[in-house]
Amino acid sequence: MTPLSASDVRASFINTSLRERKAVTFPPDFDTLAWADLDYLGWRDPKLPDVGYVITHLEDGPAGIMLRKSAGQTRSRPQCAWCEDVTLPNDVLYFTAKRTGPSGRAGNTVATLVCANFECSSNVRKLPPLAYSGFDREAARLERIAKLELRSRTFVADLRCAE
Repeated sequence: MTPLSASDVRASFINTSLRERKAVTFPPDFDTLAWADLDYLGWRDPKLPDVGYVITHLEDGPAGIMLRKSAGQTRSRPQCAWCEDVTLPNDVLYFTAKRTGPSGRAGNTVATLVCANFECSSNVRKLPPLAYSGFDREAARLERIAKLELRSRTFVADLRCAE
């Protein structure tokens, strides 16, 4: 991911109000992030535990969204829709994001299951277990990285489709 400044991040949000953008609390390690190891930047707001943020790069530049943790509970342990990590090293939560434009102002949202603290980038970079003799673990890892980038970008881009 291309490194961004705090002002770039605030300006990238597509489904927030000006007040919500100004209230964003950045993660404590924002200034020391390993941008090269991120497929998207995601974090939970330290001041608002039910709020998360995701920033990714779309064709026209960085695009950020604000997500809210759903109040409901899943009946079984879910799988992240973005990294699809089957080893489940972390919790997965149901998040909703407001659509942009008039649709979002009318209350329309889109939901997804995502790693609770947005650990997807580190999950897909782990070498998968050997599935069979001759299995190319590195190729599988690179494919998982590419799919994570596609899924996260598609989710963010789809929020704008309802405008």
